[in-house]
Amino acid sequence: MPRYQAVLFDFFGTLTRSIQRGAAHRGTAELLGCPADVLTAVLDRTFYQRATGHFGNAEATLRWVCAQAGVHPNDRAVRAAVASRHAAVRADTRLRADAVPVLTALRQRGVRTGVISDCTHELPAFLPQLAVAPLLDVRVFSVQVGRCKPDPALYLAACQRLGLTPADCLYVGDGGSQELTGAERAGMSAVRLAAPDLGEHMVFNADLDWQGPVLGALPEVLDLVGPEVVGAGGRAG
Repeated sequence: MPRYQAVLFDFFGTLTRSIQRGAAHRGTAELLGCPADVLTAVLDRTFYQRATGHFGNAEATLRWVCAQAGVHPNDRAVRAAVASRHAAVRADTRLRADAVPVLTALRQRGVRTGVISDCTHELPAFLPQLAVAPLLDVRVFSVQVGRCKPDPALYLAACQRLGLTPADCLYVGDGGSQELTGAERAGMSAVRLAAPDLGEHMVFNADLDWQGPVLGALPEVLDLVGPEVVGAGGRAG
């Protein structure tokens, strides 16, 4: 039988390749009348505030960001910038080539799957269009829960939705937001993905002192889970 009943993944940098802000973000800054470097600096220092959803929807949050940057665009500009930012974050997001095969293999082994992500409003909006979406039984987003990793609320929310205990679950992540130690404190087993491309990954509050298991590639998760269960299969919820 599989060693775990569920494997829960970080999204950015784990199911995706490393993330950097691409050129499309400059268009968002132009729409807001803000220098790109100023907007980037505000986005970086306010990530966790924005990722809790504290400021409301995407438009309200961007207005707050603009105030922090010292610009005051009109309603039309803000709406256009929200759409521009959505497109820019989507453009930065490239699934790992082995993300779909690994999720498929886990479900063939009777193991449920999910995502726990620190994110702003964009990911919940575009994840349903990604190839991994039908392979995920649960999706937990910080911007909807109102907490960020390593808060146990995110991990426990995933468990509750799956009807499992933390001990039933393996957590896999690149280590941002101290997510690995957070998963362990919540009662899960955790492993770090240290794929070569992650040296360029945009990360905040990394688990720098992680001493636990490390994987060099996503398919190595399958070795930790155990053998396939004949006739097993999962359904996305």
